[in-house]
Amino acid sequence: MQLHTHTWGAGDRVALLIHGIMADHRTWRKVGPALAGRGYRVVAVDLRGHGRSGRAASYTAQDHADDLAETLPTGADLAVGHSLGGLTLSLAVERLAPLRAVYSDPAWHLGSPGNGFDPAQFAEFRSVATRERIEQLNPRWEREDVDIELATLAVWDEASAFGLAGPAGTDLLPAKPVVPSLVQRADGSSLVSAEQARLLTSRGFEVRTVTGAGHTIHRDDFGAFMASLEGWV
Repeated sequence: MQLHTHTWGAGDRVALLIHGIMADHRTWRKVGPALAGRGYRVVAVDLRGHGRSGRAASYTAQDHADDLAETLPTGADLAVGHSLGGLTLSLAVERLAPLRAVYSDPAWHLGSPGNGFDPAQFAEFRSVATRERIEQLNPRWEREDVDIELATLAVWDEASAFGLAGPAGTDLLPAKPVVPSLVQRADGSSLVSAEQARLLTSRGFEVRTVTGAGHTIHRDDFGAFMASLEGWV
């Protein structure tokens, strides 16, 4: 599927941004312009079933990865994927061949259904996600981020949540980085444990924990998110 993309800047270098579940390119509202200010042409996608991209009958992680390979340019200077976008990027990185990859609290190890993980909870959230609920779950977000979350949920195909059932309970941590790779880890991450962080380091990834930030690091603490990219952008 050819995905909808949004571009900031017109620099000589290229950066790719891939969002997580329930979001779209608007989640990068501060990151895109910041990278453009550093000389990048920044291209952010809407994954299938999200934003202005088409809906589909299938939403596996491999489907998303194939879409990235179909849509995005190869050989970018930088590629950043958050959560589901991090998992998707890791499955497409060999084909995209960026010079550097950043995996922001990537969904490489979702809990098993027996341990309380249920993709249906994401789908159900769409119908109960009031402004108050989003603010309660994300107390550090700016008001505009809450506005965007409500807007993205309104156009999101909740059926895409069930594509997470495949990876649930499965260890998808890459055996090695295909390209030089940074893993940004949320403080107390439920997706990248301290033990997994050590394992990823032993496999050749650089891992940086962003102190105090929750899962959506770039919205929780934009300044710390950008600071943790130093040396990579």
